[in-house]
Amino acid sequence: MSDPLVIFTPSGKRGRFPEGTKVLDAARRLGVDLDSVCGGRGICSKCQVQPAFGDFSKHGVTSTPDHLSDWNAVEERYKSKRGMIDGRRLGCQAQITGDVVIDVPPESQVHKQVVRKSADARDIVLDPATRLHLIEVAEPDMHDPSGDLERVRDALVAQWGIEGAMADLAVLGTLQPALRKGNWRVTVAVQHGPGAPRILQVWPGLYEGHLYGLAIDLGSTTVAGHLCELDTGRVVASAGIMNPQIRFGEDLMSRVSYSMMNPGGAAEMTAAVRDALRTLAAEVAGEAGIEAGQIMEAVFVANPVMHHLLLGIDPVELGQAPFALATSSSLYLAARDLDLGIHPGAQVYVLPCIAGHVGADAAAVALSEAPERSEDLVLIVDVGTNAEILLGNRDKVLACSSPTGPAFEGAQISAGQRAAPGAIERVEIDPATKLPRFRVIGSELWSNDPGFAEEVPRITGICGSGIIEAIAEMRMAGLVDANGLIGSAEQTGSDRIEPDGRTHAYVLHPGDETTPRIAVTNGDVRAIQLAKAALYAGARLLMDQIGVDEVDRVVLAGAFGAHISPKHAMVLGMIPDCDVEKVTSAGNAAGTGARIALLNRASRSEIEHTVGEIQKVETAIEPRFQEHFVAASNIPHATAPYTKLRADTSLPDVSFNTGGEKEGRRRRRRG
Repeated sequence: MSDPLVIFTPSGKRGRFPEGTKVLDAARRLGVDLDSVCGGRGICSKCQVQPAFGDFSKHGVTSTPDHLSDWNAVEERYKSKRGMIDGRRLGCQAQITGDVVIDVPPESQVHKQVVRKSADARDIVLDPATRLHLIEVAEPDMHDPSGDLERVRDALVAQWGIEGAMADLAVLGTLQPALRKGNWRVTVAVQHGPGAPRILQVWPGLYEGHLYGLAIDLGSTTVAGHLCELDTGRVVASAGIMNPQIRFGEDLMSRVSYSMMNPGGAAEMTAAVRDALRTLAAEVAGEAGIEAGQIMEAVFVANPVMHHLLLGIDPVELGQAPFALATSSSLYLAARDLDLGIHPGAQVYVLPCIAGHVGADAAAVALSEAPERSEDLVLIVDVGTNAEILLGNRDKVLACSSPTGPAFEGAQISAGQRAAPGAIERVEIDPATKLPRFRVIGSELWSNDPGFAEEVPRITGICGSGIIEAIAEMRMAGLVDANGLIGSAEQTGSDRIEPDGRTHAYVLHPGDETTPRIAVTNGDVRAIQLAKAALYAGARLLMDQIGVDEVDRVVLAGAFGAHISPKHAMVLGMIPDCDVEKVTSAGNAAGTGARIALLNRASRSEIEHTVGEIQKVETAIEPRFQEHFVAASNIPHATAPYTKLRADTSLPDVSFNTGGEKEGRRRRRRG
C-alpha cells in the first residue's frame, strides 16, 4: 500500500509521505512556500493551512477530515487565545494520515504573490451611474403637509430634472437630521440604473468629498480590484488577491467537477470567493483611507464559471454540452445580496457573457479594445488559465475560449511558482556558449550583473513568463527541438544539460545551500506545449471561420499577457505568425473594460449591443480543434511556416529523437 498523497495549492506541488508526517515537514520537503518562525512549536501560527475536503477527480484523490490527525491541544490553545479561522489547521501540528489537499493561504506564504493586474491609464468619458447633487429643499409648512422625502424629490425634479427618485429605509432614517443640520440645503447621491433613480445617501450642506466605485476582474487564479473616484475617474487604489477557489481546483473544469462530485460544493466555492471579495474591498478602501461602506457602486467581469459561482449559481451545466448559461444578459444587482461589505445601497453591474465558455471578462476586453471598430484584422488574446480569444474588424468579430490550463501561471512546472519576489521572470541563453542569464521579480539586475547575489539573496523558482522565455530561448539556442525534446549534453554541446530519468533537463540555476536547483525538464516543456497548442488552436479556428491564414496585428491582454515577450510568444507558437512589432500588450484589458463600465453608463449599452453582434465559436465541438491542436504542439508549429518570424530569428533545425543525432546534426529529409 502506497503512502498518502499530499497535494498543495496554489503551487500544485505534490508528493507521497509516510503516515504521521507533519504538514509543515511535507511542505518543506516539496519546496512549498509555507511560513514558520517558531520552529514548529505552535506559537507563531505562521504555518496555518486550509485543508480542502471532497472528491478531486483531477487529482484522483478523495480528501476527507480523517486524513489529517485530530485537532490537538496546541491548536486549541492557540485558537482560544489568539483566534484562528474555522477550518484551518496549524501545519506544524496536523499530521497526514491519508490522501489530502492542502491550501496555503496568502498570509501563510513567505513570498507573497505579486498579482500583476494594475490599472492601465485610459481616457474615459465620465458619466457614472451615481452622482452628487446639491439641492435647496423647501421647509415644511403647516399648510402643505408633504413629507421631507417628497420635498427632496420635488427639489430634484425642479433643480436637476431627476424624476421619481426613491429612497431606502436606511436613507429615510438619516434624511431629517441632515435637512435640518444643513438648513434645508443638502447634497444627495443619486444612482441611475434600470428603473427609478435611487437616493443612496444625504449629507447636510455641500458635500465636497468623493463618491467611490469598485471595478473587479474576477479571474480563475487572481482577483483584481480598482477603486475609482466616480466624479474624477481617478484610480485611487488597486489590489489583487489569489482566488481562494484554487484549493477546489486550479482550472475551471476542475471546479465544475468539484461541484458535480461534492454536494454543496458550489455553495462552498461561492462562500469562499465572496469572503475574498470582502477582503479585497476592505484592502483597497484601507489603501485609499476610506471605509468600505463608502463604495457606492461595483462592476464585475468574470469568465462564465466564476460568474455563476459569484452569483451563487451551480456551474454544473457549463461542464457539459450545450454549455448552457443560467443567464447571458448583463445584470444589475444589490451589493447586499452578494454580501460584499460595501455601501448597503450600492448597486452591482455585471457585464454580459458572450457564450457558455466566453464570459463577461471577454466582453470587457471587447469594450476596452473595440475590435468592432478596427480597420485591420486584429487578434486579441486574454492569456490566463482559460484564454479568451477575439478576432475581427469592422466587418465581423468572432470569439471563443480555449482551456490552456494553469501551466502559464507556473503550475505543473517542476520548479514553477506563482509570480512572487524571487521568481525567475526573464531568461536569455547565449546561442554560442549555451549559458543562461536571468532576472527575478523584485530586481532589475541580470544574474550575471555585479551585485546580483547581494541584491537577490534567494531565488525561489520560475513563474509563467520565465518558463515561456526559457523554453523559447532553448529553442533558439538549439537545446530543444521542434518536437519539444531536450537534447543531451553530447548532442547540444552544453554542460548545462543533465540526465533526468529517460530524458534531459537544462539547468538555469544550479542552486546552493539557500536556493533550490532550478531546471527546465522535458515535462515542463510538454506542459507548456499543451497550453500553447490550445491557445493557438483556438485562434486558428477563428481564422478558419473568417477564411484567413494571417492576421494584421495581435494584442496580448491579461495580467500574464502583459508580461509576455512578443518574440518569445511567437517562437513558442503561442500565437499565429505576425510582424513582431505588430504584437502589443493591452495590459489588464478586462480590468480596463470593467473601469469603463463603472465610469461611463453609455458604455454598458454599447457592450450589451456589441456582445449581441459577436459570433461565438465553441472549441469543444469544433471538429478541427484537435487537428489544429496537434499541429500546434510543435515549436513553433508542425506545418505553419512562420516566415515573418524566421526572417530575423534563427530556429536551429535539430532533432533529438530516440537514437538521437550526434552533435545536434540537422535531421535528414526524406526523398
